[in-house]
Amino acid sequence: MPDELTQNPPSWLQRLLPGPMAPGAVDALDRRVRDRLSKAPLRLNSYGYDPYGLHPDAARRLILPNALLHQHYFRVETFGIERVPSGGVLLIANHAGQFAWDGAMLGTSMLLEGEPPRVVRGMGEYFLWRVPFFGLAASRAGTMVGTPENCVAMLEAGECVMVFPEGAKGANKPFFKRYQLQRFGLGFMRIALQSGVPIVPVGIVGSEEQQPGFANLEDLGGRLGLPSFPVTISTPWLGLAGPSFALPVKYRIHFGEPLHFEGDANDEDGVIGGYVEEVKDAMRDLLSKGLRERTGVFT
Repeated sequence: MPDELTQNPPSWLQRLLPGPMAPGAVDALDRRVRDRLSKAPLRLNSYGYDPYGLHPDAARRLILPNALLHQHYFRVETFGIERVPSGGVLLIANHAGQFAWDGAMLGTSMLLEGEPPRVVRGMGEYFLWRVPFFGLAASRAGTMVGTPENCVAMLEAGECVMVFPEGAKGANKPFFKRYQLQRFGLGFMRIALQSGVPIVPVGIVGSEEQQPGFANLEDLGGRLGLPSFPVTISTPWLGLAGPSFALPVKYRIHFGEPLHFEGDANDEDGVIGGYVEEVKDAMRDLLSKGLRERTGVFT
């Protein structure tokens, strides 16, 4: 009797894309993303959209490429993800690597590995919504323009929001400053105090090596309408698309204990800055732990 392989020989696509990129494996991961989205605490209207423009079917199609990178390119490991509480919460993470793969991997981890699965709400720079089609795609995946009003509204509605307080200065810092936290904005702490949500510090190990940068031409970036213009190892070959390139580093994402703060959101900068330093100290500890424990950049 012919066996199953003889009856159903592999297609040309399966022969061309073996292993994790084979159609069967991609389909399995697609089903996993769909299942996790169905279990996430989303508030959908009768048309299938949530209050921020997310649609699960569109989000699934946008998340699947990130999930493939998460599982098979960056090979993300998480530590302490169970510490993230339910309800409104701010994830505060270090930012690096020129392109926001760190945010994509953090969000994908919370969806694939969090219990319950969470759709992490990103707060994007306004200039991104001026890129054709990007704003619509970002909205369908649950991301919003990073205004304080949008962030507070999401947190008060019980959403999980991630913020990178270093901003572009963290993402585009030169390689010799890797794992050195840059100046934090104070806005996230004022938002946490106003909305009464906990802060979970996050230390992302790996992203700082994904795209080594040599310089940051901020003046040129300003003329181009960008927050910066990093010069990286891929800039000579890929030009403006260079920052999106990433080496196949291994990501390790460490979640700290939730931090609770009380006080006046409109207090003086000196007071708010003291709270921010507590968050930075917790993040430094997570990064130090992650760097000590890893065996290599790519393994």
